Amino acid sequence: MSDNAANGQAPAQAQLSVQKIYIKDSSFEAPAAPHIFQDQGQPQIQLQLGQQVNALAPDVYELVLSVTVTCKLADKTAYLCEVQQAGIFGVAGFDDANRDAVLGSYCPNVLFPYARQAISDMVQSGGFPPFFLQPINFDALYAEAMSRRNEGAETPALNA
Repeated sequence: MSDNAANGQAPAQAQLSVQKIYIKDSSFEAPAAPHIFQDQGQPQIQLQLGQQVNALAPDVYELVLSVTVTCKLADKTAYLCEVQQAGIFGVAGFDDANRDAVLGSYCPNVLFPYARQAISDMVQSGGFPPFFLQPINFDALYAEAMSRRNEGAETPALNA
């Protein structure tokens, strides 16, 4: 029986709230413009994702989802578009593992559509054809990261 139940109090319920969504940083570069607009060829797109969690207060976290899209045409960079989409989330009543899962998969899923729209708008405003990021499975990325972390934690014990 938990201490709360022993005292006649209900156990704390898990609560999740989105308090604010905002762009923390964004940039767009077209270093080869205007000549790149005349070049022909199949563009090569590279996508980089990152995320950072910052504790702001007890049970309040800022999550920053970084999305970088680089488009190359032959050996020239057509454009480089970067967005740091951020959100402030209230995450209370979760154990550590569940809190980490919420911050590692649910919160990026909330932020991603905003980042996708910002990138699409910047690319089109930069004079390039519309670019739409495909959906990303943050649940799978989080599970993969946890698997790698667990394997890394076990490796020193195997070498000892």
